[in-house]
Amino acid sequence: MDSSSALPRTADYKPALALFAGFGSAWVFLLVVLGAFTTSIGAGMVFPDWPLSNGSINPEGWLTDIAMFAEHSHRLSAGVMSTITIVLAIWLWRREARGWLRKLSYFAVGLVLVQALVGGLRVLLDHLHIEMVDTSVGRLFAMLHACLAQLFVCTLIAVAVSCTRGWIKGGASVGPAVRRWGIACCALLFVQLAIAAVMRHSFAGLAIPTFPQSTPDGGWLPELWNFRIGIHFAHRLMAVVLSVALIGFAFKVRSDANSTIGMRLAASSLVSLLAIQIMLGAQIIWTQRAASMTTGHVLVGALTLAVTFWLTWVAHRESIETRTTVRT
Repeated sequence: MDSSSALPRTADYKPALALFAGFGSAWVFLLVVLGAFTTSIGAGMVFPDWPLSNGSINPEGWLTDIAMFAEHSHRLSAGVMSTITIVLAIWLWRREARGWLRKLSYFAVGLVLVQALVGGLRVLLDHLHIEMVDTSVGRLFAMLHACLAQLFVCTLIAVAVSCTRGWIKGGASVGPAVRRWGIACCALLFVQLAIAAVMRHSFAGLAIPTFPQSTPDGGWLPELWNFRIGIHFAHRLMAVVLSVALIGFAFKVRSDANSTIGMRLAASSLVSLLAIQIMLGAQIIWTQRAASMTTGHVLVGALTLAVTFWLTWVAHRESIETRTTVRT
């Protein structure tokens, strides 16, 4: 193709690109749900091979067996996610003038490929056991896989938001308190999600079988301690810290005079998500880890991170655009 006929790179709003980026950031939540459901029903190792499933892209019986369906649909949706991410990066490379946004999309491609590899190693190395921590190498990769998924969610959201009309036209500049609270909450959420990943793949979801107290007789601290009880209790303790931090963040956003209506609505939804997440966490204990409750808990956790990150990213719009433009 003659290079002179190619469309030029611009920083203008591109409706089709913005829509496709938004679709990608929505698809990732389907991936999160399928992954959470697969883990919740213990189907992560229903196929002992990878990248194929029982040596096939269409394994026999996967549409009728719930465990096979959960894992194979997760793999198929991950393949679609990889394709979406690569197409998005190519689109931005060809049409987007903002170099930092192109680089962010390249990072997303690298991340989704690493995530696929980590998911494969989780399956292929599950037979190797580590006596010191009483787990398999595969499960360690499963923990990493869960953490990388949250980073990938945030990366796609950053790309999608940066393609929107509101971002390109520029918005109101919120105060530094909102930005600081946002960064702190994002950091706390990543820590909590990492703790949750370790807890989930260490079979510690019911290590403390009562809620909200930690003992049947109403004690707040466990009577006995081991790794599983400790990681479970750390998850509960971080939930308390996060509840205070997220409510404070929502208050800061809503009280900032320069916050947009969208930001204020998102801040309100953040408090609602927090309440739902606490109720789902309680239901996990009370229902003895029902798959629906566990899957919902993972999904709402990802949505809570997504909304918090969106608010934080938007709050930093001016500094992101200014610093990256100067570097470019």
